[in-house]
Amino acid sequence: MKSAVIVFPGSNCDRDVAAALEQVSGSKPHMAFHKDTELPEVDVIAVPGGFSYGDYLRCGAMAAHSPIMAVVRERAAKGVRVMGICNGFQILTEAGLLPGALIRNKTLKYICKTVDLKVETTDSPFTAHYQAGQTIRIPVGHGEGNYVADGETLKRLEGEGRVAFRYVGAAGAADAEGNPNGAMNNIAGILNEKRNVLGMMPHPERAFEPLHGNTDGRAFFDSLLESLS
Repeated sequence: MKSAVIVFPGSNCDRDVAAALEQVSGSKPHMAFHKDTELPEVDVIAVPGGFSYGDYLRCGAMAAHSPIMAVVRERAAKGVRVMGICNGFQILTEAGLLPGALIRNKTLKYICKTVDLKVETTDSPFTAHYQAGQTIRIPVGHGEGNYVADGETLKRLEGEGRVAFRYVGAAGAADAEGNPNGAMNNIAGILNEKRNVLGMMPHPERAFEPLHGNTDGRAFFDSLLESLS
C-alpha cells in the first residue's frame, strides 16, 4: 500500500498518521507539502489533523485552496482513497469533497478526551475490519467538530448509508449524553457517494498501538490495507 500524507503549515498530526500507515503497510508514506502540485502514484492520501494556517478565517478554509488540494481532488475522482481526520475532515468539507461543514462545538470549548463511537457501516475501505454496530473508543481533540448540514443532505447521508461513525453514550445510544460537540444526528464521520473519501473528527491514529492504551483505531488502517490487497 503506497500512501501520501499532506502537510500544511500548522499540521500537527501528520507524523502520527504517517507512523500508523507505515506500520500497517511496511512502506514510508510520501510527505507532501501544501505548495506541491504533484503527487507520486499512491493508493491512499491522508489529510491529517492540526490547525492548518492557524485556523484563520474558518477551519480548513485556507488549506482547501492550497495547490496540493487540486491534486487531491483529481485523485479522489479517480478512486484513490482519501481520508481526512479532524482538521482534515474540515478541509475536505471546505474543498467540496464531502458535504456539510464543521462549526464551533456547542459548548464553545475545546474538547480533548476519548469518546464512544458506533460503527454505522462496514461497506467502505475504511471500516471493513469492524463489525456493523460495534462500539469503539477513539480520542477526539477539537474546538470545531460540530457537524452541520441541511436537511436534504442529512437525509441523503442517512438513506445512502454514508454515515460511517456516530457518537454514542454509555448505553450505546446516539443521544445527547454521548454527543461531545453538538453534531447533527451525532455524526462523527461520513463518506462521499463513491465511498472512497472519508472524513471523521476522532483520531484513529491515536488509538493504534498498545502504548496508546487503546488499539480500537488499528482496524481503520487494517481495513485500508485489506481493501487494496
